[in-house]
This record gives sequence, C-alpha cells and structure tokens, in this order.
Amino acid sequence: MRVIICGAGQVGINIARYLSQFDTDITIIDINEGLVREALDTLDVQGIVGHASNPDILQQAGADDAEMIVAVTQVDEINMVACQVAHSLFKIPTKVARIRQNSFLKRQYDELFASEHLPIDHVIAPETEVAKAIMRRLRLPGVSDVIPINEDEVFAASIRTLPDTPILGTPLNHIAELFPGLNMTLATIVRDGAAFVPDRLTILEPHDEVFVIAPKSSQQQILDVFGHREREGRRVMIVGAGNIGMNLAQMIEDESPHVRVKLVEQDSERARHAAERLTRAQVLHGDSLENDLLLEASIGNVETVVAVTNEDEVNILVSLLAKRMGAERAITLVNRPSFGPLVSQLGIDAPLSARMITVSSILAHVRQGQILSVYGIADGFGELYEIIAPERSPVVGKSLHEANLPKGILVVGLLRTKKADDGEQKIEFEAPRGETVIQAGERVIFFVEASMVKKAQRLFSVGIAY
Repeated sequence: MRVIICGAGQVGINIARYLSQFDTDITIIDINEGLVREALDTLDVQGIVGHASNPDILQQAGADDAEMIVAVTQVDEINMVACQVAHSLFKIPTKVARIRQNSFLKRQYDELFASEHLPIDHVIAPETEVAKAIMRRLRLPGVSDVIPINEDEVFAASIRTLPDTPILGTPLNHIAELFPGLNMTLATIVRDGAAFVPDRLTILEPHDEVFVIAPKSSQQQILDVFGHREREGRRVMIVGAGNIGMNLAQMIEDESPHVRVKLVEQDSERARHAAERLTRAQVLHGDSLENDLLLEASIGNVETVVAVTNEDEVNILVSLLAKRMGAERAITLVNRPSFGPLVSQLGIDAPLSARMITVSSILAHVRQGQILSVYGIADGFGELYEIIAPERSPVVGKSLHEANLPKGILVVGLLRTKKADDGEQKIEFEAPRGETVIQAGERVIFFVEASMVKKAQRLFSVGIAY
C-alpha cells in the first residue's frame, strides 16, 4: 500500500508514524529539507524535498501507483492543488486535505470539493475540529477530554479525581460492588505525569486523570461517582480571536444561546473583525495578561476561561492568572508536545492539543480495513480503536479469560445490536467482563499501549486497506 503525505510538520509526521505501523509504503514531501531529513531519521519512510503540488514531485513520490494522498502542508492552496493533480494526472483514489481558511468552508461553497470541481474526498478543518472539542468540554464540566464514538452514544472521556471523590482508596474490582449497575471500564490512568493501564487491584488517588469508557446513559452517574457535580458553564471568556476562538464563539452563539461570551483579543484589527461578526459576544481589545483587563472582564465571575491564542506560553499564563483571580475552570490550547505533562500538573483543568485532535480527525477518515476509528489518548501513551471483529481473529469466539490478552492490550467495550421493547434494533454499549465472548462482526473498542500496537493488530487481525 503506497501513501503520499504532503507536509512534514507535526501533523504529517504523526500521520506517517501511525500509518508506518502497518505494511505501508510512505513517502513524505516537504519544501523544508530539514523536516524531510528529520522524518527520514526517525521513521521508516521515504522523503522528497519539493513542492507537493508539482506533478514531477508527485510522480517521483510514486503517485502512479499510490492509493492515498494526505495533503497537510501549512498552505491550503497547495493542499487543494496537490489533490487536484493527484486526481487528474495520477487517478489516486483517496484524497485527504487539511483546509484552515474559513472562507473555503462556508456552506454556500459546499460544491467546491465535489469530484467534478476540486476532488477532495475528506476535508479536515483543524480549527473547526478543535472548536468542536472545546464545545464538548464546555458541556461536560469536570471532563478534560471527550472522544466522540458511535455518534456520541458512548461516553469516552478523561476525568480527574478530586480529594473528595467517593471511590478514592477503593480497589477497582470493588467499585462494581459499591455501585451496582455501573457499566464502565477504566482504560488508563495518568498519575504525576506518568500513564499506565490499571489492573483489578489498582487504587485511585487524588488528582489522577482517568480515562473512562461507558454508555452515554451512565454519564451522569459516573460524574457523580467521581465527585463532579459542576453545572454547564453559562459564563465563558475566550482569549484569542483567531480561527479557533472565532469558530468557538460562533458555535456558542448558534448552539448555546444561554451562554454569555466575552472575547479578548490583543490585535486591534482582529478585535474589530470579531465585533463585527459576532452578535451577542462582548469583544474586549487588550492584553489578556494585564490584570486591569481581566478585572474589566469580571474574570472572578467567569466559570470557564478558554485560552486559544497562537502562543502556548500566553495560553498557559493567562489560564493560571484567570484561575488565581477567580475563574472556576481553564481550557488551554497547547501545541508543543513537551508542554502537555507540565500543563496538567500546573492545575489547568483541560489542556488541548490541536495537533492530536487534527491527527485523530484525519485518521478517522482513513479506513483501515476493519478499523472504524482510532484516537490517541493520554498524550500519546496509547490508542483507542473501534473495530469490527473479523472471523479470522484469534480472540474471536473465546472468552476474554481464554484469550489471555497480553499486558498493554485491553478490551474496554463492545457495541452490540439488541432489540428494544418497541421491536426496533439499537446498538448498546457493554462493558466487558472476563466471561465476555467476542463474536465475529461485533464492534469492539480496545485500548493498546503505543509499544504494543503491532501485536494488537495481529491479535485482532486488522490491517490497512482503504
């Protein structure tokens, strides 16, 4: 399987890292020779220095027999032209492009990416995806990460334990006894910056970051069990009127009219543009790190501050300052991978990685045989897969006890079709137990540590096939 990735930035490299786990022939194209050299040094890929939209460069990258092109350079126009050339000259079947400019994504231009115009099969808009991720967090205070599985019918989220969380000091195998009917699985725990997969005897401690999988119907009960009784925020301050901040403010105006929004922007032109576009949000022009501006914005009455400027340091500092001045929660955009563990330890409630959200969005559109979706969790510690269990898998037809999965691979949920009282078929989540038997054709959710991905693929007999 040959795949061409245009762009050797963080997004392109992470997609290449993921796809290289399969039997895939990958070529990365970038105009920056240093980035290409770094990719060649760290990954099992080929690299070409040049413009991704150049037909000669694409041909040199193997476009004649490639099955997919993923265009994620920093320039939308290059991504679009690369897909057009890939389609018109080389007949590459699957084309994915990252598009960042909102002007290309307006509803009145929906036909732009049709096959007879700009033939792009999947358009990924990073700023829109990040804004959607923030909206999910705003609707669920107490949750720092939410992954949409099965159209949000599965509650897959990262929850932080509190000093008064009721289940602290309780081995995990006793939680079901204390809370009968609680249908959930714990996939990972991040403690003091280190992630691990819990076992039956693991005891939760204060400030653990716990990734939980459960049915949507159990969501409120699980939040109660973890001691989170926060209400959905109705007063939000957004710091940064770039694409993410504007997309988020627009989503709140469109979808949550009960939420009051204040938007802070240092650049005068951006602030003016935001004030013209938004109808209900209050736009403040000034430096978000200045106490006077935060006092003017009544930061002490704000429930959630969302820091989404282009500077990680500004986002971190304004989040800490806002919480010190009375804001209840902070959602903070952090792009540098090295900052991820630090941010959680500083007391920021929900760090966001635009890089990981973008990669997960792209991978969700890359069909890998029986794999329906894949998400990176715990800051790259492992991956969450949703698959259709194939007949040839060695774990199919056995109980999980009999399958004896190796450490680092954990089945965390099954989506089974059941008949409702009204006779309609519906999909329900089921937390697996030792006696659970996986049947061929069932949808299985499993977690795997990064070092065990290839072994998990063999066990579940899944491979890449677009």
